[in-house]
Amino acid sequence: MSVRRFLSGTALIAAGALALTGCSGGGGGKSEDALTVTMWGGGAQRAHVSTVFEPWAKEAGMTIRQDQPTDYAKLDAMVDAGKPSWGVVEVEPNYSATACAEGKLEKLSDEVVAAAKEANVSDVQVNECGIPILQYTFSIAYNTETFTDAHPTTWEEFFDVEKFPGKRGFWRYVTGGAFEAALLADGVAPEDLYPLDLDRAFAKLDTIKDNIVWYDTGDEQVQLVSSGEAPLVQAWNGRITQAAGEGLPVANEYNENLISYDHVVIPAGYANADKAQEWMLWFLTHPEAQSKQAIESGYGTASPDALEYLDDEVSNDLAGSEAVNGVSAAVIDYNYWAENYGPATEQFNVWVAK
Repeated sequence: MSVRRFLSGTALIAAGALALTGCSGGGGGKSEDALTVTMWGGGAQRAHVSTVFEPWAKEAGMTIRQDQPTDYAKLDAMVDAGKPSWGVVEVEPNYSATACAEGKLEKLSDEVVAAAKEANVSDVQVNECGIPILQYTFSIAYNTETFTDAHPTTWEEFFDVEKFPGKRGFWRYVTGGAFEAALLADGVAPEDLYPLDLDRAFAKLDTIKDNIVWYDTGDEQVQLVSSGEAPLVQAWNGRITQAAGEGLPVANEYNENLISYDHVVIPAGYANADKAQEWMLWFLTHPEAQSKQAIESGYGTASPDALEYLDDEVSNDLAGSEAVNGVSAAVIDYNYWAENYGPATEQFNVWVAK
């Protein structure tokens, strides 16, 4: 996510909780009856562990150990050293694709692949090494006190600072949806988004550069839009839903939303890789557990089958539901980002610094 920046804001709280329960550890180490789960931390990690890891562990007679946050350099070093202590790791799909191709991750078993198909998980959200653990979407978040009568309902209107004055918030990260939003605003058809025309996207972003406020964390994102400092923000829908539930003057506009997701993967050489595969199989075949995960975390389920266990009031705010997917512009193409992340990041950083 993506979510990781939001979660990093609550990492210290999570770390304290883990220490109190004696489950932290980074280490995990080789154990016949333990599975070490590493995610981005915070409230979402607690929700994932309590709803879709611990129930499996209880059935399987396993112990769940935890570490956080995900660190790609650390993961790579563990694999290169031949001693990965992380068993199931939450990562971004572009990393999953790249690391899988480099042999740094375990390939999914045939049983897990079959279970993903049986659970109707979107084919584009599964690769040879990763399955989604959650879905979210980049929405148009707006301040409901600033925009009482009308608010932008398209990215074209989001970029229209004359019709809708005020700052715009974007995540300072190349896979954060800013390029996709800029191209949609410039008239590119959703089906023609990829491969991204970065020069055209930068040209469109240039038109509102003086009005852009960059954020790094979910807390910053909510603060920007709720305070009115940036009454319009390209946002992670779950954070806005949570903030609205807390009484802040914010709301999601889902039209032309951009769907994203996080993967879970198994580092190559993990001693209990078979147990990690067993957990993946359990996760995919237990949609009711995924529905509890969605309620606890605020993020969409990996399998659409899990939505059947949720009330409309909950599911209509989740990526993966008809209410959100039915008006989505596209799913973020992480195969594109796996191939273009490095050069696009360099170009982006130069552009931001100008």
